[in-house]
Amino acid sequence: QVQLAESGGGLVQPGGSLRLSCVYSGSIFNDSPMGWYRQAPGGKRELVAGITSGGAPAYGDSVKGRFTISRDNSKNTVFLYANRLKPADTAVYFCNAARFDGSTIRPLDLEVWGQGTLVTVST
Repeated sequence: QVQLAESGGGLVQPGGSLRLSCVYSGSIFNDSPMGWYRQAPGGKRELVAGITSGGAPAYGDSVKGRFTISRDNSKNTVFLYANRLKPADTAVYFCNAARFDGSTIRPLDLEVWGQGTLVTVST
């Protein structure tokens, strides 16, 4: 059974930081790359960061240099350290499996998602 539980969101001022966490369970995640996706109000879900099972990261252009993804395979947990946050980063953030095409992360069209965690960047 697939389960995902994201946490760590909140209200932060521009330039601030947050650490998001996601605990996942289910056999589909065994040795799978994982990713952080986000969906802004009225927008489509986009993949912003991914990490291989071995810990190699990749980022979308909108967050490169500001966000860092990591994972703890022993705890089935993936993290997203979001720094220098901007109002444009306001969104609900989700974790789920992802795939790599060479060194580029690609989203997967998955049926099961967690509830996500809301990040609001505002004064």
